Amino acid sequence: MKKTWFSIGQILLTLIVVVIAALVLWKLVNYYMFAPWTRDGHVRADVIQVAPDISGLISSVEVTDNQQVRQGQVLFVIDQARYTLALRQAEATAQQRRATLDQARREYARNRQLGNLVAAEILEESRSRVEAGEAALADANVAIDTAKLNLQRSTIKSPVDGYLNDRAPRTGEFVSAGRAVVAVVDMHSFRVDGYFEETKLRGIDIGQPVDITVMGEPTPLRGHVQSIVAGIEDRDRTQSANLLPNVNPAFSWVRLAQRIPVRVALDEVPADFRLIAGRTATVAVRDLSPVRRRAVSGTGPASGAVAASAAPVAPASALASAPAAPAASAASAAPSAGKSQ
Repeated sequence: MKKTWFSIGQILLTLIVVVIAALVLWKLVNYYMFAPWTRDGHVRADVIQVAPDISGLISSVEVTDNQQVRQGQVLFVIDQARYTLALRQAEATAQQRRATLDQARREYARNRQLGNLVAAEILEESRSRVEAGEAALADANVAIDTAKLNLQRSTIKSPVDGYLNDRAPRTGEFVSAGRAVVAVVDMHSFRVDGYFEETKLRGIDIGQPVDITVMGEPTPLRGHVQSIVAGIEDRDRTQSANLLPNVNPAFSWVRLAQRIPVRVALDEVPADFRLIAGRTATVAVRDLSPVRRRAVSGTGPASGAVAASAAPVAPASALASAPAAPAASAASAAPSAGKSQ
């Protein structure tokens, strides 16, 4: 009898271990295969390449490598001597053409006063000289404005608030118009791009809260899903010479899931956190209840009932501190709203 109970106990223990192992295995498979998270994330920012509008030698540099700059701050100055002379030349040309125009106007006025004593052809020629002089003076004024603009743009300023790259220009270097000299990382454009497998997109909605763990940083960042890319490159399809699609006929039995870029906007960044474009991050989208998920995505019958609790989605700290209360209140509000209608 004791042996029978011992055998039954062994069977039950084995079943319990098998069930627990199956549950653990299912959790692991679900987490690694379908849960919306990825280690393939990177901190991104807009990088503005600053190129001068004119060419010349750099006469002075007002910044250093990796310096933080403000919008409108002077970065460097191109030698202004040549452009100052060009402005003086344009002003002299305009003065000469103004004198010529004044002479043509006096002649035209004198011919008109003479009346019938002057032939109509001569009067017409004097009027044409006045019009030509006015056009020449207008062209000279444009040359003056262009010279002033070139002189003004010899001072290169930062277009945004941000940080310089690790190599500022040097005094005495020659720079060409339209060729980038320095890059500025826009400090107001930092975000995180997470590359999710296409099998995990079902758990991602616009506005959904996100936890971001940057490699080497103990404190996670909070953000929300800002956008999901609408298309990626098809590397198995190219365009042939006759403009017909050229599809690769090879097929691999092992099909890897495509990586879909998802942009995450940062909501909370600590003051001592060092944001550097290109850093590696782990991006984990926090799971929401079905009602909350429909409210965030703006679809479904319950979206109107929970609009008030889901509208901004910006304060991720509020969602982290009380994740269950909004969902429960939203779930109770949905049926009551349907009855009131």
